[in-house]
Amino acid sequence: MKRLNSRDLTAIALCAALWGVLNSIFAPTFFRMTGLPILCDFIGFSVLTIGAWWIRKTGAITIIGLIATVINFIFNPGGFQFLGFMAASILFDASMGLVGYDAIFKKHTLTIISVMIVSTLSAALAGYLIGTFFMATPALIAWGGVFGWASLHAAGGIIGGAIGISMVTSLKSRKILT
Repeated sequence: MKRLNSRDLTAIALCAALWGVLNSIFAPTFFRMTGLPILCDFIGFSVLTIGAWWIRKTGAITIIGLIATVINFIFNPGGFQFLGFMAASILFDASMGLVGYDAIFKKHTLTIISVMIVSTLSAALAGYLIGTFFMATPALIAWGGVFGWASLHAAGGIIGGAIGISMVTSLKSRKILT
């Protein structure tokens, strides 16, 4: 495993803070307004995609997830559902590391395919865990139970992955952080 340097630690801190703060402020409000759990997926998987592209080291995405979880608990002490996203960040990191970060981000087509698959599966895992362990509300029943909830999160993972890919593509085309 490659060591994390000060540049990597800075990127981890920025990504984790971005995810944790944006999620704690906007996701609960969006959920109360719509009953849809997808804004947290948009935020999370776009940030994880940028972090994966920026750092490209196994373990970094897991650390981002852990720190974002702590930040989320600071702002939202009862937000235990975020533990599902912590697990999703571990799956995201392990899957991307298995394929190889450098290989994934070398070709645009492979980036799109890999990130979309990994973000969708990771978001579905988050939804499944949240639905299984943290939901006992009419919202869960209204959306088809645990598997319906996981499907909603998977849809959010698709959109979050697409947002992340478009942001990475923009940063690459402008030769920022290459």
